[in-house]
Amino acid sequence: MNDLIVIGLGYVGLPLVREATRAGMQVTGYDYSRDVTEGLNAGRSHVDDISDADVKEMGLRGFRATSDPAALGSAQVAVICVPTPLSPEGGPDLTAVRGATRTVAKMLRPGMLVVLESTSYPGTTDEVLRPILEEATGLTAGADFSLAFSPERIDPGNREYELRTTPKIVGGHTPDCTRAAVQFYSRIVDQVVVAKGMREAEMAKLLENTYRHVNIALVNEMAVFCHEMDIDLWDVIRCASTKPFGFHAFHPGPGVGGHCIPIDPNYLADRVSQECGHPFRFVELAQEINSRMPVYVVDRAAEMLNTKAKAVNGSLVLLLGVTYKADIADQRETPATAIVRKLRARGAEVAYHDPFVNGWQVDGQPVRQVTDYPESADLVILLQEHSAYDLAHLAEETALLLDTSGHVPAGKNVEALLRGPGARCLKWPSRRRWHALPVSLLPRR
Repeated sequence: MNDLIVIGLGYVGLPLVREATRAGMQVTGYDYSRDVTEGLNAGRSHVDDISDADVKEMGLRGFRATSDPAALGSAQVAVICVPTPLSPEGGPDLTAVRGATRTVAKMLRPGMLVVLESTSYPGTTDEVLRPILEEATGLTAGADFSLAFSPERIDPGNREYELRTTPKIVGGHTPDCTRAAVQFYSRIVDQVVVAKGMREAEMAKLLENTYRHVNIALVNEMAVFCHEMDIDLWDVIRCASTKPFGFHAFHPGPGVGGHCIPIDPNYLADRVSQECGHPFRFVELAQEINSRMPVYVVDRAAEMLNTKAKAVNGSLVLLLGVTYKADIADQRETPATAIVRKLRARGAEVAYHDPFVNGWQVDGQPVRQVTDYPESADLVILLQEHSAYDLAHLAEETALLLDTSGHVPAGKNVEALLRGPGARCLKWPSRRRWHALPVSLLPRR
């Protein structure tokens, strides 16, 4: 019998496997992707935070991966770490969670602990997992087996706070279930935080990401009107950050991406709407603001090209860094995708450079990859400040550069998205459309 079976071997599941094997546990992992499992068994990682050396070490400690659920056997603990995306309608899509739970049900035995780590709305563990497990086996949660929720807190690329060093929240179906989960996680993390129950643990994760979502939207909206008012918002944030209490810095950008912020608050908003009958207005407004930022980037790009008597239509625009975060390969929900769509819709030719991304498509159409930068592009847009990029070189050599990071040195052909000369022609969009006037038609100060 295994000590642990991990369902889902991605950005959440694989770090769990690594820490569990380091703690001396016998671990088996399941993933529906045969490419993933075969790669892991051959010592190859597909996750930024896990190196090939880590995978080989895990294998030497007894880890094996499979895409055959019949080969899993049983275990003392099963942890579900599968994706929870949005449905085409924008609501929760728990297809992977339900499938993983049915897989666990086939191996469920008395005394076993089952934990969900996938982010979802409050009530998922009790209302989705528990009925599937109980009906398939005839066992009762809290009496025959333990059931708990423990939200993942993985931050890709963060070397300071990894799985072991990040406090782990756990909430069980019953106090005994909580104790079983605490006992398990205490073996692999430095600190376990006990929630009152599963719903509180589920809500804690959604609060964390909704807090970030709303505050990023706040600085994104401030960035637009600060630009119009000739106010350097980056300097404003720097000054405000000197306050030793009551302020936490958030930074504007071309949009939000990743596996949490663009997705998780919508799970909560959907649940609030269904269960309480009214909208979660903060989340809806934050989503509206953050989703406009790629449009704002393209409008600013058009303005810059206009200063050189060029139209977006027919211009070559080079995007630097198309992942959702600097120095990782993760492209989930990257705002670069929306920027490509908007540029293409205006007739631009789009190319990209990214040391972490070899081959990229948007809506089934390849985006041309360049191996050197800056090439002879009409406009370069820096989206992610990868450490491989020489920002001073960009400032000197690029014919026209739009910097969304705010860190490229000033130059005659450089304009930062969120500081510098006021773009008086750009107004914050209404819900339906953007309102813009050519610079030449606006009054001078």
